[in-house]
Amino acid sequence: MDFRYRWKNGNQPTQDEAARSDYLLDEGQFNNEHDRKMAEADARRLLGVPIPIPDDEVPVLPQAAPPDDFIK
Repeated sequence: MDFRYRWKNGNQPTQDEAARSDYLLDEGQFNNEHDRKMAEADARRLLGVPIPIPDDEVPVLPQAAPPDDFIK
């Protein structure tokens, strides 16, 4: 099956490489971030790799306050 986008390193990554990598496609071929995210999702589906969800970027645990913000 031929994929219509250019891969990041010039050739299709393996499933292991795709699972570890944030981006699979060459970023120069997209006009905006929305198009890029849709194409990345299609590429991951083609390779059988899980698609990142928006919650992946949000930390699971709450972040501690910086040391200088403590009440004295």
